Amino acid sequence: MTNASLTETLAAAKAENRAALISYLPAGFPSIAGAAQAVQAVIDGGADVVEIGLPHSDPVLDGPTIQTADDIALRAGIRTKDVLATVREVTTANPTVPVLVMTYWNPVDHYGQARFAADLAAAGGAGCILPDLPVEESEEWLAAAEANGLATVFVVAPSSQDQRLALITAKGTGFVYAAAVMGVTGTRAQVGSLAEDLVARTRATTDLPVCVGLGVSNAEQAAEVAAFADGVIVGSAFVQRILDAPSEQAGYAAVRELAAELAQGVRKR
Repeated sequence: MTNASLTETLAAAKAENRAALISYLPAGFPSIAGAAQAVQAVIDGGADVVEIGLPHSDPVLDGPTIQTADDIALRAGIRTKDVLATVREVTTANPTVPVLVMTYWNPVDHYGQARFAADLAAAGGAGCILPDLPVEESEEWLAAAEANGLATVFVVAPSSQDQRLALITAKGTGFVYAAAVMGVTGTRAQVGSLAEDLVARTRATTDLPVCVGLGVSNAEQAAEVAAFADGVIVGSAFVQRILDAPSEQAGYAAVRELAAELAQGVRKR
């Protein structure tokens, strides 16, 4: 399978003078069989890029909402092969939408770095977001990713010093993920000034697009972030819509509606 180009998708959004809408949902949620349908609903609503999470028993960076979804997936018996099957299902139906896997490092290392890269590429994946892989220890993975045409997205935070930002952005590809709230992610009532400062400092070190995740949950917040970022990353708000829904089908409708609202928001820069 060919991987949809992350670079081209982000460039196309920029050419339209808007930010890209990047969605996150974990595999195995709301069920192993229903995960691809949930992702499809978000794409139908207007997401440009999708991140599929590989559920982890201790998702320390993700906040309580995503932890709840990961727990549902793990209790259903989700395995790495199921995550890759979800990627394949989504990319087969949406060959022009880049699909990334967001995962903690341990499952990739356990699966085998070269094997994971090859299998993700074979499933049509466009790359990986690796929030806890230190760039100093990333050479083997980066070689495997490059060999398979995968982007490697690293995460920067407000606590990252400028020298550290330059080191991270020199190694990453695709885009830079700016986690713009100190501590765990999750929906926020207000967008902080930390995010805008972090984007500016990151852009000083790289030509890669800088996309921001900080708990955006509505169109107004999406527009606020879109004013200074290349992409707006939304995860917890989608997960919460599904958790609140009375049925899986109602959950799909709810995330499609939210994606449509957010897609309008990222266009109001």
